[in-house]
Amino acid sequence: MPEERPARGLLDSSVVIDLDRLDPLRLPVELAISAVTLAELAAGPHATDDPDERSRRQDRLQRAESAFDPLPFDHEAARAYGRIYAAVAAAGRKARGARAVDLLIAAAALAAGLPLVTRNGADFQPVRHLVDVIVV
Repeated sequence: MPEERPARGLLDSSVVIDLDRLDPLRLPVELAISAVTLAELAAGPHATDDPDERSRRQDRLQRAESAFDPLPFDHEAARAYGRIYAAVAAAGRKARGARAVDLLIAAAALAAGLPLVTRNGADFQPVRHLVDVIVV
C-alpha cells in the first residue's frame, strides 16, 4: 500500500530549488516555505558570477515569491531554534555558518508544527526527534 501524503509540509531550500524536477505525489498536498528559505533564494543570484546561472536563480526566486506566502521567522521560531541548536550540538555537530540556515528552516518547521521536506535528510538527522523530516 502506498504511503499517504502528508497534508502540509515546509519545504527547505533544496526542495524549492529542485521543485520542478520532483514528483508532486512525493510531496505534501499543501506546500509552505519559511521566510528564511526566501532569504536564501534571494541571496542565490548574488552568489554566482555566471550570468546564465544568475538568471536561473533569479527566475527561481521570482517563481517562489509568486507561489508562496512565506511563514515568518517569529519569536516562536526563534525559541524553536534554541531547541534545534541544542540537539545539533548534543550530537557533536556544528550548528554555525552555512549550516545555520538549514537549522533556522528546521526551527520554522518545528514552530509551525509542520514536517520538514528536504533533499538532504542526513543534514537533519540530529533533530528528527523534534521535527518530522521527509526526504524526497
